[in-house]
Amino acid sequence: MPTARIIPCLDVAEGRVVKGVKFRDHRDVGDIVDLALRYRDEGADELVFYDITASAEGRGVDTAWVHRVAAVIDIPFCVAGGIRSVDEAARVLESGADKISVNSPALERPELIAELADAFGRQCVVVGIDSLVAADGRWIVKQYTGKPEATIDAGRETVAWATEAVRLGAGEIVLNCIDRDGVRQGYDLAQTAAIIPLGVPVIASGGAGTVQHFADAFGAGVSGALAASVFHDRRIAIPDLKAQLRAMGVEVRL
Repeated sequence: MPTARIIPCLDVAEGRVVKGVKFRDHRDVGDIVDLALRYRDEGADELVFYDITASAEGRGVDTAWVHRVAAVIDIPFCVAGGIRSVDEAARVLESGADKISVNSPALERPELIAELADAFGRQCVVVGIDSLVAADGRWIVKQYTGKPEATIDAGRETVAWATEAVRLGAGEIVLNCIDRDGVRQGYDLAQTAAIIPLGVPVIASGGAGTVQHFADAFGAGVSGALAASVFHDRRIAIPDLKAQLRAMGVEVRL
């Protein structure tokens, strides 16, 4: 079984790392490079950076900070935010990112996923899905979630969209469960389990609050567990998390 990945998530807005609750009320939590270095030193397996307002604002990622991060860390990192073409993805990768992630741009134009997979290989292409539990219990996809005032329904159901994304060439799915984001009550394992049979690595996102939450996600079959506030606020230290997970039988990189 592949080694379980611990992945801090860094939401970027106006050149700073921020964190909200259920994708709203963002607060400043620090400098991009400072946090990247901290998580590298603590033993993170990967980092994910989301330029959270890029898609809603119709712009691409500012590659200046991607260069700055790439210059100082030696662990893989993924970048997302407004990547709408092969050329834009190439600029991000040439700036030092190891993978690119698309979310709203892929919903705008699904064939983008296939174009990116053809250009860079599907192992380089991550599709992020922002999923909300609707009033009727359905899992539905939201779009432009980086700006609450711009957020809309994407007109798709979560599992159907994930299935299409994999068919088009997504090499990995990050499932961001909006209802769990920042509340530290555990990952939405029902939603996550519905995506795992699609046959690509699945990253659980939204809800980590305890070591047991991480263990539960890996027990459900995810490849990686993404978290933000518990790491930013030092509620859980990555070395302690990995030591406890290993004691619980989860294979992690120490």
